[in-house]
Amino acid sequence: VQLVESGGGLVQAGGSLRLSCAASGRTFSNGYMGWFRQAPGKEREFVAAITWSGGSTYYADFVKGRFTISRDNAKNMVYLQMNSLKPEDTAVYYCAAQFSALRRGIRDYRSYDYWGQGTQSTVSS
Repeated sequence: VQLVESGGGLVQAGGSLRLSCAASGRTFSNGYMGWFRQAPGKEREFVAAITWSGGSTYYADFVKGRFTISRDNAKNMVYLQMNSLKPEDTAVYYCAAQFSALRRGIRDYRSYDYWGQGTQSTVSS
């Protein structure tokens, strides 16, 4: 399984970015896709997740109402639309995938076996 993120960049506070994750290497008919982020000196934290089959979505409290996760099953793509960005959203954003049971729940990065290389998103004040 390969995951490749894109779409990061530099934006001013209040602006928007759309991250994309291209998945390949297997049939993506079930399982979970997540977005996590890691800022310098901080632990990797959950941002949002979605199920491939039913499209159920999950969000961290700090992004509710600002970020939207979505998927395109036909293209094997997962997106993270980020609006009303704040300087504290600055981080490397990672796409992750898991196709078996989540060992520690959908919000725990240790549940995911496959990771992309990350894409930097910087929000200036």
